[in-house]
Amino acid sequence: MRALAPGSAANLGPGFDALALAVNRYVEVEITPAPSLTLVTRGEGADQFAPEDHLAVQVARQVVGHDRLAITVTSQIPLARGLGSSAALAVAAAAAAGSPDPLGVAVAIEGHPENAGASVVGGLVSACMVGGAPNVVQLPLDPALAVVVIIPERTLKTKDARAALPQVIDRGDATFNLGRMGLLLAGLADARFLIPDATDDRLHQRQRTPLFPEAPELLAALIESGCLASCWSGAGPTLLGFVETANADRAAETVRGRLQRAGVAGSVAVLQPDHHGLVIGAPPLAPS
Repeated sequence: MRALAPGSAANLGPGFDALALAVNRYVEVEITPAPSLTLVTRGEGADQFAPEDHLAVQVARQVVGHDRLAITVTSQIPLARGLGSSAALAVAAAAAAGSPDPLGVAVAIEGHPENAGASVVGGLVSACMVGGAPNVVQLPLDPALAVVVIIPERTLKTKDARAALPQVIDRGDATFNLGRMGLLLAGLADARFLIPDATDDRLHQRQRTPLFPEAPELLAALIESGCLASCWSGAGPTLLGFVETANADRAAETVRGRLQRAGVAGSVAVLQPDHHGLVIGAPPLAPS
């Protein structure tokens, strides 16, 4: 069986651990019975893990109960960049292994219902655990919006980004984020209402800035290029700006110049929201 799942940008500023947007970078997993385990990886992350350590193998083994499988993984999603590569891979592997609940499997193994939820249902989602199970709701998203992403060549592991966060938060900071999340959801539903303040955050972005000191300058550059709002993508270091599709290419070109002047190695791309989510039996994916 072959399954395809999109990557995702989570948090989106104030929506820490709750919001995510599926984007059109994909991972494909194909699994067939075999006398013994074989793993072929292509594209992003190819040959970086031994078979026994690969997430697709771990997921498939849990779903099927053995590893007499031939597994092929083809990915367009950069690893450890804040674009939901692990969640998308877990979702696709669970589906390709025949799980009736790829979302539940992915969340149990990978731990992020918002990323996995976006990879399963597509679009903009809000997700949380309810009664021990992931609950995912698709939210309105203005079709005029695209995303300009800055993808640094450096990586940032989620566990390191988590370690930068305090265990206790101030009530005022929590209230601040809730208010900004309301603004953000209104603006994503109707781009006429999307303003830079909608992605302000007090819970994670400032705390993680020492891990990516150039981030504030580049977030400002996204706004100055014509993006309506900017924020970290997941735990970073990828940064994103919401932009009207008609202005996306021009904004991306401006940001490329700013990235070069900042001395940060990386790339700038225009991504579109993915509205399909998990697809089983899709045509083979070409590596990026």
